Amino acid sequence: MALPTYASPLEKLWYYTFRVICGLIFLFLIAPILIVIPLSFNAEPYFTFTEKMLSFDPSGYSTRWYDLLLTFGMKAPELPRDSSWWSDVWNNAQWVRAAKNSMIIGFFSTILATALGTLAALGLSRPEMPSRRLITAILISPMIVPIIITATGLFFFYSKTGLANSYPGVIMAHATLGIPFVIITVTATLVGFDHSLTRAAASLGATPSRTFFKITLPLILPGIISGALFAFVTSFDEVVVVLFVADFDQQTIPRQMWNGIREQISPAILSVATILVVVSIALLTTVELLRRRSERLRGISPG
Repeated sequence: MALPTYASPLEKLWYYTFRVICGLIFLFLIAPILIVIPLSFNAEPYFTFTEKMLSFDPSGYSTRWYDLLLTFGMKAPELPRDSSWWSDVWNNAQWVRAAKNSMIIGFFSTILATALGTLAALGLSRPEMPSRRLITAILISPMIVPIIITATGLFFFYSKTGLANSYPGVIMAHATLGIPFVIITVTATLVGFDHSLTRAAASLGATPSRTFFKITLPLILPGIISGALFAFVTSFDEVVVVLFVADFDQQTIPRQMWNGIREQISPAILSVATILVVVSIALLTTVELLRRRSERLRGISPG
């Protein structure tokens, strides 16, 4: 809101002071992320700014660590970069393999979490649903309970059921962590949902399934997509559960970063972190655009 012309000197002082305080808080929160990005272009194998970087000497900057993401683990990284070289990257590069695992696990866990979370939100949005508060608390508990407790419980449960060290086990574990986000976002969308539309469709002879796909789903779709994006990010960034329930060859990007920190300190980790930051910004931008679209559909002015 703009400063009114009739504001007193004290109000003007607080107006600008408040914005400076907010800017400093924002800088404090975003500084660790901003520092990672230039460090990923360090030409030297250090996690600090070198003298050449501070003086903006071009020789102090390099994309060698991004190139290492492709060559680390290859059988013949020195060969010409033709189709066989890229085939070697796809099949043998450890970071590429970890990215493929993260995408596969993230995709299927997001599908599972979105389907189950949407169904749960639809049921919990009904006023006749018994014990709604208790059921909601249980369903969103994975988001509240410390992740180490959830991972430990999943490990013992999967060890008894044979799901440990398997892709289905990792996918279901990640879906467990993503379901609460889907429930919250879809439930928030359903708060402004006009149930008279579904009653009108039923009075005109529409079946429940046709009513859902023609009326309910299009209106709550922004909330479903937002929940799916949050579930995907949760799966893509998860490392504790993977350490407990995944096999050694089921390396995801966070687990590969964890191994890199423990076994070899390499700025390639900063390159991966920068890529993840860019992906996260893109996903959060998509969530914000979907939120505004949802508000427009519900007749609310985007804030």
